[in-house]
Amino acid sequence: MIILSILFLITAILYSSVGFGGGSTYLALLLIWEIPYYIFPIIALLCNIIVVTGNSINYIASGNLNSKILVPYLIGSVPFAFIGGSINLDKNIFEIILFIVLSLASILLLISHNSYENNFKIRIIPKYISILIGSLLGLISGIVGIGGGIFLSPILFLLKAGYPRQIATIASLFILINSISGVIGQLTKQNVISGILDYWPLFILVLLGGQIGNFLNLKIFSNKLLAIITSGLVMFVAIRIGLKIYS
Repeated sequence: MIILSILFLITAILYSSVGFGGGSTYLALLLIWEIPYYIFPIIALLCNIIVVTGNSINYIASGNLNSKILVPYLIGSVPFAFIGGSINLDKNIFEIILFIVLSLASILLLISHNSYENNFKIRIIPKYISILIGSLLGLISGIVGIGGGIFLSPILFLLKAGYPRQIATIASLFILINSISGVIGQLTKQNVISGILDYWPLFILVLLGGQIGNFLNLKIFSNKLLAIITSGLVMFVAIRIGLKIYS
C-alpha cells in the first residue's frame, strides 16, 4: 500500500499540473497491484473528484471558464457517464478497454502538446458535434472509471475550440462533473461502498498531489513540458497493461 500510495501521489501531481485528474493511471496502477476488480472505477473516480476540484476552483477564479464551449459537451456526457458507470464488465474486457483508452490518450496528448503555447484562431464547433463527442466520452468515462478530460482536452486543442487556459478549465470541469455522475452510476452496484474504505490513504495523498500539481502549473513548469511528461507516463502504463494482457 505504501508504494501504491506514493505512485498515486506522483500521478496526482503530474496530471493536476495539466488540468487532469489522473483516473486512467489510477486504474492502471490498481490493476497492476491486483486490487479487487469491482472497486477499480469508483476509487479512480473519487480520486479524480478530489484532484480536479482544486484545479477547477483555481482556473475559474483566474477567469478562464467559457461555459458556452463546456455546456454542450456536458449535455452529452453526464447522462452517458451515469449509464456507463452502471454497466458491469468482465475483467478481461475491462483490461482490453483500458489498454485501448490509455494508448489513444497518450497519442492524443503527444500530438496536441505543441498547441499548448501557440496562438491560434478559435473555431466555432457546432453544438450537435460537441454533444455527440460528449456522449461518447461520457459513456467511456463511466464504463472505465475516468473523467474523460484526458480525451476532451486534446480533442479541443486539435479542433482549436478554445485557448489553452480555457481548454484546461473546460477539461477540469468536464472531469469533475463526469466523475460525479460516474460515481453515482457505480453506487448502483453491490458492495462498492464497503470495498473502498480500506483505501483511504490514496484519497489523502491525491489531495496533496493535486495541490502540488496546481503550484507547478502556475509557478514553475510550462504546460507543454508537463503535457509531454504526462503523455509518456500514460504510454508507459498502457504498455504495462498490454504486457499483462498478453503474457
